Amino acid sequence: MLRSLSVRVLIALILGLALGAAAAAFAGPGVKQAIGIVESVGGLWLNALRMTVVPLIFAVLVVGIAGVADAAATGRLAVKTIVLIVAALTFSSIYTVLFAEGFYALWPVSSAGAAALRVGASAAPDLARQAPNLIDFIKGLAPPNAVKAAAEDSILPLVVFASFFGFAVTRLAEARRKAMLEFFDSVSEAMVTIVRWVLLAAPVGVFALGLGVGLRAGIGAAGEIGHYVAAISLTNISLTVVAALAAMLVGRVPLGVWTRAVAPVQVAAFATQSSLACLPAMIERSRDDLGIPDRVSGLVLPLAVALFRFTGPAANLGVALFVARVYGFHPTFAEYVGVVAVAVATSLASVSLPGQLSFFASIAPLCLTLGLPVDLLPILIAVEVIPDIFRTIGNVTADMAITKMLANSEAAGAETATA
Repeated sequence: MLRSLSVRVLIALILGLALGAAAAAFAGPGVKQAIGIVESVGGLWLNALRMTVVPLIFAVLVVGIAGVADAAATGRLAVKTIVLIVAALTFSSIYTVLFAEGFYALWPVSSAGAAALRVGASAAPDLARQAPNLIDFIKGLAPPNAVKAAAEDSILPLVVFASFFGFAVTRLAEARRKAMLEFFDSVSEAMVTIVRWVLLAAPVGVFALGLGVGLRAGIGAAGEIGHYVAAISLTNISLTVVAALAAMLVGRVPLGVWTRAVAPVQVAAFATQSSLACLPAMIERSRDDLGIPDRVSGLVLPLAVALFRFTGPAANLGVALFVARVYGFHPTFAEYVGVVAVAVATSLASVSLPGQLSFFASIAPLCLTLGLPVDLLPILIAVEVIPDIFRTIGNVTADMAITKMLANSEAAGAETATA
């Protein structure tokens, strides 16, 4: 069990919080000063993660957009798949905002727990800034200086610029387009490699940060971390139910047939926490239990695994909305529109990796879009293993659901053509 990075990070968080809280209660000034020095190691680890965000998001967006364009060029079914994926991701993002509003109305973040987490974080945002009005929001979508936007962590304008850049690359001559995409693909792989290296030190970094949180906040933050796990897990579970209902109602699959088809895939998702690892099982169950032709499942499922993470915006945006609640920040309508757009874009472009590896790269841009700090994310990553299980189960469920829906659409189109 201790070979699992997720388990080691979770143990490191618990030990850090406990030792920090004990030091706050019983230790003298010398010990507390030593903890401050150890906590600086956690700050170094956090900065090592942060330095990959801007180059990684830009590179994966360029490569991802080019991949979408290439897939769309392969035929009508690919275009229909991409359109349905974008629509589903947009729905997922909007659903998450509405779910969060209802969830936190029924079970609000406690003021004491939020205060403990804020005290434990090493930085706080300037939430007194003036929220942008609609005119300023629209004007700010295109960055007057893309380099400045990257340096200032202005993520939404950077996403807009990266999107235009990615589509422009697809218009280049074949040799230049290939060279450009190879360059940005190499950049993204290099950034992912750096993230892997940094995450090797995750137990040390999380322990160091947990010491600081425990020292300043005591054990008051622990209950709110449990609240966070419940919020994100329930969002993912409810979206899994939505995907299953779509398969049964829109895909016209009886409940028993659907359960028999999806259950083995969901078990594999629980065990692996990787949609890619579940692809062979999805293809087999789609063919044998759902009767989906190989020409449909062979195109739609690999494309869905590459591009479609139905619970991705929910899980990622849900984290950012939890952080916003901790800091007492309520986004405006324009800010919600902006962060939904970024959630969809980053979900489309993000690499298919286990949740802990993509956690920071996927969620930090959303926090930065809302003007929130990312200092709580290393603490939350320690408990990501639980929401990530439900995230992966939801993703594979939605992958099979849209495959069945598209298979029905193709069959209906064929019948119309022969009529």
